[in-house]
Amino acid sequence: KTPLLRSMEALSRQAVRILRLFGNDRVSWVRPTIGAEQEYFLIDEEVFLKRKDLILTGRTLFGATSPKGQELDDHYFGAVKPRVQAFMDELNKELWKLGILAKTEHNEVAPAQHELAPVFITANVAMDQNQLTMEMMQKIARRHHMVCLLHEKPFEGINGSGKHDNWSLCDSLGNNLLEPGNTPGSNLQFLLFLCAVIKAVDEYQDLLRLSVASAGNDHRLGANEAPPAIVSIFIGSDLEKVLDSIESGCPYDGCGEREFMRGAHVLPKFPRDTTDRNRTSPFAFTGNKFEFRMPGSSSSLSGPNIMLNTAVAEELRQFADILEPAGDFEAALHTLLKKTISEHKQIIFNGNGYDESWIEEARTRGLLNLKTTPDAVSHFTDEKNLALFSRHRVFSEAEAKARCEIMFENYVKVLNIEALTMSEMVLRDILPAVSRFFGELAAAAHRKAQLSSQAPSGYEFTVAAQLSSLADQAFEEAGELERRLGEAREMAKLCEQAFFYRDSIVPAMEALRSTVDRMEGLTDSSAWPYPSYSDIIFSVK
Repeated sequence: KTPLLRSMEALSRQAVRILRLFGNDRVSWVRPTIGAEQEYFLIDEEVFLKRKDLILTGRTLFGATSPKGQELDDHYFGAVKPRVQAFMDELNKELWKLGILAKTEHNEVAPAQHELAPVFITANVAMDQNQLTMEMMQKIARRHHMVCLLHEKPFEGINGSGKHDNWSLCDSLGNNLLEPGNTPGSNLQFLLFLCAVIKAVDEYQDLLRLSVASAGNDHRLGANEAPPAIVSIFIGSDLEKVLDSIESGCPYDGCGEREFMRGAHVLPKFPRDTTDRNRTSPFAFTGNKFEFRMPGSSSSLSGPNIMLNTAVAEELRQFADILEPAGDFEAALHTLLKKTISEHKQIIFNGNGYDESWIEEARTRGLLNLKTTPDAVSHFTDEKNLALFSRHRVFSEAEAKARCEIMFENYVKVLNIEALTMSEMVLRDILPAVSRFFGELAAAAHRKAQLSSQAPSGYEFTVAAQLSSLADQAFEEAGELERRLGEAREMAKLCEQAFFYRDSIVPAMEALRSTVDRMEGLTDSSAWPYPSYSDIIFSVK
């Protein structure tokens, strides 16, 4: 919370300098405002208590795919179930008592998934309110004999949950600085703040990425419901054409129904954004705010906003240093905008972020693709980032290094708990259950063989053979996982451990999961020791 307040002060200090250049002497401060959309899952409490992995880690470490998932979008567009509606009603009332203005509740795409969106409020208050919201969600769910899951990817094969950070800037007079204006001056001001954000995201894309890094979010980023791990900005086709015209110096005629007045003879007139937000973009301009869609559902939004506030403050500082001594303000401003667009337009991408071709295109643009938490966290203490934090007094070098170490430690501990839980589930529950079912099949196959003169065949013999092979494979993979965990414990440095978990432990966990999930698909449901995906995600009637 302290570094968040520091970043807000830094942003305000530099934003006021910019506003003074536009002749605004009445503004005393500028604050970021946040609307924190919160996604979550609701499952039946009775089913939850039968899943050791959900209890210990918040996600399912095993689970064969359900025959029905989210293919029909019937949950997204369907009516809220009465039991869930009762939960939402009580949640609203309890949040309102705390001064948290919850406004929107609805089903999300995945079965059992829902979302809550509050009214926008000042950033530091929004952080407190979101923490309270998550706490109240979990408490109130239990009153309705349900469990609220806030993990980023509790179920494989269906959407995970994010927390969308809707970020804007508001001055002390109540003006949204990211709202395109109706006067030449306000349009120039809007374009300057827009370019500051574009430059900030491009130069500090590593900080934005690491601010959302966690073991849980690694499962979600890049999937069909979440943006890729590559940071880019969506601004819409109309606004992109405006920036292109500024860069080239060519006139632009907007095609929208509502056009804005020309700011200066060198600036084009342009329409309000006529496009919908691009849901595949990690950082999308949505008319009068930016929506940062990469944060995970369980995380605090404080980290992403610290990075964003500080990076934008730095760009505004640089802009103010250039413009304050300028003799011809408008000419200097146009030159600055043109230069900024030319040097940072590679971060703007209005296409499909899910398309495989984007990964290669992003590489050619020079954008970072930090796929995992260790990749991202390693940049926390880069020289340019330490200089940024120090200049704006957000983190000292010692504080930055401490946070870097904490993020590595959290990543290692979370994966260690998950790996140990997998091992225990396999050795103490799943393999004994499969062995008992195998015994039943083998006995049935033996009796069947006695009744026939032909070689053993059919369901019992075939499935028993497959299960026997898979059980041996799972036993070996569980042993290999434990061996690698022992190797990780011998490493002294947390960063070394984190990369070892990424490169060695995670693949071992994935291999074990694949084998176990295949066994589940062959085992009698009454013999399997844990509720299936179908039992869990469709448990709330």
